[in-house]
Amino acid sequence: MATALLVIDMQMGMAHRTAQGRPRANPQAESHVANLLALFRAKGPPVVHVLHDDPDPASPFRRGAEGAEPMPCAQPQEGEAVVWKSTSSAFAGTGLDALLRRRGIDRLVLVGAVAAFCVTSTTRAGSDLGFQIILPGDALIGFDIPAHDGGRIDADTVLRVTLSLLGADFAQLVSTDQVAAMI
Repeated sequence: MATALLVIDMQMGMAHRTAQGRPRANPQAESHVANLLALFRAKGPPVVHVLHDDPDPASPFRRGAEGAEPMPCAQPQEGEAVVWKSTSSAFAGTGLDALLRRRGIDRLVLVGAVAAFCVTSTTRAGSDLGFQIILPGDALIGFDIPAHDGGRIDADTVLRVTLSLLGADFAQLVSTDQVAAMI
């Protein structure tokens, strides 16, 4: 299988949320993303960066805003594709599907942020399009969320439920350390 690493929304706005004290899961996610980038770059499979461009001009994730810039751990290198999205899924209106198919890619290792939102949307869409999805859960950023009936759901629980749902039908769940044997 031809594999690519898809790095989703590893942008400074995520780092700012963390620095401001927003509760999150996987405080080591950035180092795992950096390790996977180094692995793919050393072994040669393609890396694709997906960045969020919020249509709201006031959003910190608006293309050109400081919050939309890639984190230091996930800076694109020359020759690596960069795709900008304005919705949750990296496949919606971006041309990502065509880009991957032109390169013969049929398996994706997805890492990045936010696990319960853009990573989930991209995982489900990619699976529906016929890609095999590999999710190293320790390379995903997850935040707490407000509960529909009041209060908040803690970040570790959100990530646990997210991975459980995705692993049940849409992705193979692995750790960062297991990815090397798969590419």
